[in-house]
Amino acid sequence: MGETCPVAPNDETDQVTQHASPFGTTPPNRPPAAGAAGPNARMPRWLPRAMVLALALIAVFQLGSWAFHQLTGLLINILIAFFLALAIEPAVSWMASRGLRRGLATAVVFLGVMIAAAGFVTLLGSMLAGQIIKIVEDFPQYLDSVINWVNAHFNTDLKRVDVQEGLLRSDWLRNYVQNSATGVLDVSAQVLGGLFQLLTVTLFSFYFAADGPRLRRALCSVLPPARQAEVLRAWEIAVNKTGGYIYSRGLMALISGAAHYILLQTLNVPYAPVLAVWVGLVSQFIPTIGTYLAGALPMLIAFTVDPWYALWVLIFVVVYQQFENYVLQPKLTSKTVDIHPAVAFGSVIAGTALLGAVGALIAIPAIATLQAFLGAYVKRYDVTDDPRVHGHRNRGEGPLARMWALWVRRPGAKDPDDGSS
Repeated sequence: MGETCPVAPNDETDQVTQHASPFGTTPPNRPPAAGAAGPNARMPRWLPRAMVLALALIAVFQLGSWAFHQLTGLLINILIAFFLALAIEPAVSWMASRGLRRGLATAVVFLGVMIAAAGFVTLLGSMLAGQIIKIVEDFPQYLDSVINWVNAHFNTDLKRVDVQEGLLRSDWLRNYVQNSATGVLDVSAQVLGGLFQLLTVTLFSFYFAADGPRLRRALCSVLPPARQAEVLRAWEIAVNKTGGYIYSRGLMALISGAAHYILLQTLNVPYAPVLAVWVGLVSQFIPTIGTYLAGALPMLIAFTVDPWYALWVLIFVVVYQQFENYVLQPKLTSKTVDIHPAVAFGSVIAGTALLGAVGALIAIPAIATLQAFLGAYVKRYDVTDDPRVHGHRNRGEGPLARMWALWVRRPGAKDPDDGSS
């Protein structure tokens, strides 16, 4: 009864016994192993700063993306103005080299362009107004001729009065008038926006052309001498390529105007010279929709002479446009801008996909400038004299030649070179 029973050791007593100090004191706790978080572990000091830095970077990216989308229109206007300044750079530099101040030379070039454009628009507007009045006055006669043709070929009994009353009372006309009335404000806003955009492009292009040397000096002042030479060379290449592009467009406008003048004069369409100039300029210097705008006006004027003449003009415009796109434009562009026709065609498609009409207009000079600038850094080697380089193949290498060789070598076949009959 007085004896003490021994207690069976368990896991906890074993651990206490194993870690007990020989002097009877409990040793201090060891630090946790690597990768194991202790009960009193603290957050690393770098983690809050990394989180704040990541959030700041995300906020800056979002702000930059929002600002870029808001300023896209302004950036596109500046890009157009820059290429316009490059286009008039040769004329401004030529006047400046003759002793004229650069700002005054730029103003003279802009004034000449604006006078020519205003005169052309005034002449075209007066001609168009007169033709529209004539179309309105002669519309009953055209309607009578169409009704007579329909009655003669389809055995109907239509009358002009019935057609006019049905048209005036139609729901389509009523809805069209209502939509047009509500869209007047939208059209006015678009016109004002277009005028403001034109003014912005004109001002920026004037500053770029007048202060071209100052802009180049400011850009070179932040670059080392080696980079300065590269920037100046790239600028000169851009001026030459843009000038060559404008020259090629002017030449195509001249050819297009001459071709359409011959057609309109042959059909005795009035105002043939003015219409030819309209077709040449609009089709070449307004991308994407320029062809349709250029062909619509001659068709309208030809319709006042004879409705069939409008059809002939339409056919000629479509055929000539295909000839220009696939034959004339690639050859002229490859000579004046010095790029391959396929590259020119692909650059126009890519520019249209990226920036629309603006991209189609500036794609060729931009690609030509980039190609000429990067060409100086591409190492070239002498080409071997292998005939395959010139498009010639050795005899017996093609699949047809191998099939023929197998055919003539089959059992019982005659060799064509053995001379036997």
